Amino acid sequence: MYDKKRQWKKGFAVIAIMVVAGAWIVFGKGLWTPVLGGENYEELRVFAEALSLVQRNYVEETKTKDLVYGAIKGMLSDLDPHTNFMTPETYKEMQVDTKGEFGGLGIQISIKDKKLVVIAPIEDTPAWRAGIKAGDHIFKINDEFTKDLSLNDAVEKMRGPKGTKVDLTIVREGEKEPLDFAIVRDIIKIKSIKSKMIDNEIGYIRITQFQEKTGDDLENAIKDLQKQSMKSLVLDFRNNPGGLLKVAVQVSEFFLKEGKLVVSVKGRDGEKEEYLSSSTSEVIKEDYPIVVLVNEGSASASEIVAGALQDWGRGVVLGAQTFGKGSVQTVFSLTDGSGMRLTTAKYYTPKGTSIQNTGITPDIVVKLHDGKVEKDLERKVIREKDLKKHLGNETAPVEEEEKKDGIKNENEKDEEPPVLSEAVTEEEDVQLQRAVDLLKGWKIFKGIVPIQTDKS
Repeated sequence: MYDKKRQWKKGFAVIAIMVVAGAWIVFGKGLWTPVLGGENYEELRVFAEALSLVQRNYVEETKTKDLVYGAIKGMLSDLDPHTNFMTPETYKEMQVDTKGEFGGLGIQISIKDKKLVVIAPIEDTPAWRAGIKAGDHIFKINDEFTKDLSLNDAVEKMRGPKGTKVDLTIVREGEKEPLDFAIVRDIIKIKSIKSKMIDNEIGYIRITQFQEKTGDDLENAIKDLQKQSMKSLVLDFRNNPGGLLKVAVQVSEFFLKEGKLVVSVKGRDGEKEEYLSSSTSEVIKEDYPIVVLVNEGSASASEIVAGALQDWGRGVVLGAQTFGKGSVQTVFSLTDGSGMRLTTAKYYTPKGTSIQNTGITPDIVVKLHDGKVEKDLERKVIREKDLKKHLGNETAPVEEEEKKDGIKNENEKDEEPPVLSEAVTEEEDVQLQRAVDLLKGWKIFKGIVPIQTDKS
């Protein structure tokens, strides 16, 4: 589905891996150069000495793996905010999220007030069919209390092979006694595409993240909307944290003609790699008008698509300034099953612009709220430029680079762009309504025929 102008010089296996807020190109396995000599060897010897001293002298017994993991985390934390280490459990979870399907119950969970609670059951899954509800407190999993259980541990206990059983004890508001559920696991598919028709002629597609199957799901969604006589399209990337680079290229291809530059990538050696759109179904490439919705939570891969459509004049970008993550991460697997996410390049829009720290500026700026509420929200929003040790932007004006030393809320995860949680209905969604009005106006103006005047 996508075309590179050139191949990467280094022979990385091209398997893209996604975490919450980024676009990564490759998954490297065992491809590293040992540091064995000279000054680097001396520095490694200092590390070995420190490790040995801790093992022999620390007041409590330590595990070598924990110390090594901590050292790796510390080393990577001194780089940019999107470079980090993943334990085997975290690494495995990331791969599951990228694939978009897993064996489990179909429950979105979180920790609230030190309790494991259900955010929402996923529709048409075992948990949904069993009657699990949003707000339920998961008190036990297989007769094991969930108090002090981490989110990752809870997920691991509820996921498993299709056909196996999980017993949940639920405490629900309004119920005097805990409720017991015996739920059989099934294959859970996480949908990254939501679509519908608005006012009979305007198609609406929301892409929540860029997973392996997003391209195929998008094609099906567009074809379905075309069968319903879609004449124009709203493409919604709001609060989309990103995902796979190759999928961002695939999505762009549905709206750009063959051979158009979607994005270019440049690493430390300065050599530029270009990703060009290839041929897809010509039925999908109809020249209907498109409005692209973005906001502060639109990051990375979603910014790639918005930037490509904007630079080629294929769509009108509407909403708020985007997050501004213009870097590419490569994910490497380590020998013990852990992983390392390393920033290896920056990407550039078709016009050669880096959005690092700056983001995509909408053609039409529309805030979701007015007045004091909007100002309060703006103060809470954290963008790429606010993260500590973020990369610079050589294409940005000097005044933008002067803001490089950002600050970060200590409770904010580095890899996650902001998600504005204020829920609004379709009628209250000012940005969506402006997009619909714009498409309706385009149709009206297109149908206006100039009146011929009599010059005699």
